Parts: sequence; C-alpha cells; structure tokens
Amino acid sequence: MAERPASGPGLGIVRSVDALRERVAAWRRDGARIGLVPTMGALHEGHIALVHRARSLSDRVVASLFVNPTQFGPNEDFARYPRDEAADAQLLEAAGCELLFAPTVAEMYPPGFATTITVGALAEGLCGPFRPGHFAGVATIVAKLLLQAQPDLACFGEKDYQQLQIIRRMVGDLDLPVRIEGVATVREPDGLALSSRNRYLAPDERARAVVIFHVLKVIADQVGGGSRSIESALAWGRGELAAAGFDPIDYLAICDAVELTPLTILDRPGRVLTAAWLGKTRLIDNLAIAPA
Repeated sequence: MAERPASGPGLGIVRSVDALRERVAAWRRDGARIGLVPTMGALHEGHIALVHRARSLSDRVVASLFVNPTQFGPNEDFARYPRDEAADAQLLEAAGCELLFAPTVAEMYPPGFATTITVGALAEGLCGPFRPGHFAGVATIVAKLLLQAQPDLACFGEKDYQQLQIIRRMVGDLDLPVRIEGVATVREPDGLALSSRNRYLAPDERARAVVIFHVLKVIADQVGGGSRSIESALAWGRGELAAAGFDPIDYLAICDAVELTPLTILDRPGRVLTAAWLGKTRLIDNLAIAPA
C-alpha cells in the first residue's frame, strides 16, 4: 500500500518518522491529546479494543504496524507471521484511528543501529528463558515508537501481561512522559483469548485450545477463594493442560501482579499465567487473582 496523505477525513498512512512527527506536531498545535496503539498487524477485535480505548482517552489516535524482527528468535515465526496491511488499515479506519504509521525495517533499524534496551528481572522469568532476547527487542522497539510518536498515552493488551509490565517499568525507569494504559483481554465466546496466532491452529487444536482459559479460571477461583493451595492448583492445571494435548508446557505460574515474582502464598494481588504449545502454535494467557 502506498503512502497516503495524513490529512483530511479517513485514515492517513505514513512510513517515515519525519512524516509521523509532522502530523503529530500539527495535532499538538491544535491542542489535541494523542493516543498510540502499537501493533504488529494481523489485527483482530483485541487490537480494535485498544483503538477504542485510546479513542476514549484522547483526541487523535495513531496506530503503528511493524512486524519487529528483533523480538523473534531464530526458530520463531517471523517469516510466516501473518501480514495484510490493506485489511488492517480498513479495520483501523472503521475503529476511528486517524493515522497509521507503517515503517520499513530500514526506517526503524537504519545501518549502524546498535542500541538495545534491557529491563532486568521482569524479563528473566516466565517467557524470558524460552524466548531469549525477545523482551529486549520489545522494549527497544516500544521505546522507539514512544519517542517517534510522542503520545500522551499508549494502549497495550493485558493478554501479553509480562510485556505490559516490562513496558510500564521501562517508561517509569526512563522517565518517558507517556501514560501506559492496560486493556483487558478480549476473548472468543468460549473464552479463548484473541491472538493473531490463533489462525495457525488446526480445527481440532482450536477445539482444545479453550482448555487453557478454563484451567486458568479454575485456578484463579480456587486459589483466590482459598479452597486450594497454589502448589496443588498448579499441579492440577499442568495435568489438565497435558491431557488436552498441550506439549510442551513452558510454564504455569502464579506471580506477583507487579513484580512477576513467583508466589507460594496468595497474600497480595497476583496473576496466574501460562504459555503452552498446541502443535506448532504457542499460546499464552493470564488472569488476575486476588486473595479472598
């Protein structure tokens, strides 16, 4: 899709940082509050919920579309990650987004690019050991997008809860003047969290995928209600996931909701989180869990 003017009605599309900043600066001169929704495309209703949230909190909404190579490992799905910019642009325009920033890899990582942001302990557990370098890639690209678009707020989904907490920590540590807004996970009617990777699931895998939500829900209800210990609930959950065909199960854990450190007793707000594979597709999900 060619670059389109970023003025007038409808969705403008820009591909350079200079063009992005020019448009945002014009909005700022008019006194507008700016919301940003970073995405990697392959949009679904979960992404659109982010746009709607940004729309409710700001005057103008920018979405970015960039499949970031630095957050994919050598054996991950960068090459096959779904891409359909035209369809994504239509969804964004219908949701009220005014501007799409869709840069090339060369625009985001010009020759000689050498800087990486790491976020310490928050990135070391959960998905960290299974996706080395992933969160450094996420933190770096999100920092670049926040500095490029200079929004007042940016919206991220709670489905990627570890990512959300890492971004919050990075923004706080670096004193970036932006509010990070977490948005609740959007789910299918049967509870499966919406994800761009769900389209990889074969029909029989899709039917079994909902077990991941049911396991988290039971654990959150039982541990939160005090009827089961964390150790017992997690052992039960791993068995249920394995019986449904999840293999391997990268992790199933209950962690502090802010620091993401493992909990053995639910004495403060927590999160029950999992990542597990169905065939060639890695699914992640999480639910809030609080002591009774």
